[in-house]
Amino acid sequence: MTQKENKAKVTTQVKNPELVKKRHRQIVDAAVQLFIKNGFHKTTTREIAKAVGFSIGSLYEYVASKEDILYLVCEAIHDEVESGILEAKKRSSNDLKALKEVIKEYINVCDHMSNHLLLIYQETQSLPQKWRKKVLENEVRITNIFVEVLSHVAESEKLTHMDQRFIEMMAHNIMVLGHMWTFRRWFLTRKYTLDEYIKFQTALILGLTGKNT
Repeated sequence: MTQKENKAKVTTQVKNPELVKKRHRQIVDAAVQLFIKNGFHKTTTREIAKAVGFSIGSLYEYVASKEDILYLVCEAIHDEVESGILEAKKRSSNDLKALKEVIKEYINVCDHMSNHLLLIYQETQSLPQKWRKKVLENEVRITNIFVEVLSHVAESEKLTHMDQRFIEMMAHNIMVLGHMWTFRRWFLTRKYTLDEYIKFQTALILGLTGKNT
């Protein structure tokens, strides 16, 4: 299933898909800053509309609720993470080097979007069930990119100890290592540079493969 096929659709009153995409991007850019600054519950749709430059009526032509906006924010964050690691995956035809590139890019994106990722974890419970389900599906879809890369490494390097269960656990480990930089940055940034963190965690993952060189 492709990224586009997997996306849920936020109901709008506007029929032009390109205009909807543009307006949703504007709404997301304004809303994410307000959500980070004030929290989801304390931010009003009127404040979001004002930040975008819309009337409240115009805002509701593109979304039905503040929860829709939060979902669009989560979707935009996942899109940036996913596009970054997919591009990194293409940088090398060597499977082991591709794994290194993917880990590096993923942690870099997590660093760049630290506040955004915190927002997802803090506010996902505020979403209706249908949007929470889609957010979790997006997380799994991104994890499956790591599963694919690790599977190629296991095959090309003939690593028989890396069965499917092992690979899936490693993929989830990589996801958590990126989030760890976000959640523990209050401590980690005092002790390590981002490059040092990436180098350490890459060595850790490669050590699990048995190819730690």
